[in-house]
Amino acid sequence: DGFLYPNKLLEERGLMQRKGFPESFDIKRLIRFLSDVKAGSPRVEAPVYSHFTYDVLQGETVTVDQPDILVVEGLNVLQPWKPADGDEPQPFVSDFFDFSIYLDADEEAIRRWYIERFLSLRRTSFKDPAAYFHRYSKLTEEEAVETADAIWTSINLANLHKNILPTRQRADLILRKGDDHRIRDVYLRKI
Repeated sequence: DGFLYPNKLLEERGLMQRKGFPESFDIKRLIRFLSDVKAGSPRVEAPVYSHFTYDVLQGETVTVDQPDILVVEGLNVLQPWKPADGDEPQPFVSDFFDFSIYLDADEEAIRRWYIERFLSLRRTSFKDPAAYFHRYSKLTEEEAVETADAIWTSINLANLHKNILPTRQRADLILRKGDDHRIRDVYLRKI
């Protein structure tokens, strides 16, 4: 999430309701980071994201120093680059991966987990007045479920259908979780 554009920029571009969609990420910066790491550059810095403030922490970075293994996690990292007419091909995020894993589950389970997490955060970190989502701490249980379900449907489910699920078959390994979060199925692409 550190490669998301800062909220201020997302607001200026009208993208806050599409946060997490491919266009909300600084892909060029992410590719530059991955390229530097893959090239063996020492002390490559990545931006830091706070789920508490729901924003990139300006001026804060984490340093990666020539790792043997780097795990890159993200919803949209397996997407292929889609050039506009006349654009020259360029590397994309998944071009830097030696092995990719797609974590999968039934849509209804993902929806339920999202709502459960929202309710848990409402009772914990949302209570802090400095939290970005503090306003949700004051909702009744019923209002909180309705709000979480609306966010899930309008943003997360839309992103899942449009951008995430279509990349599943590009993964080298698909791990399918059951309702209890345990891995139920393993699909390994023949390499």
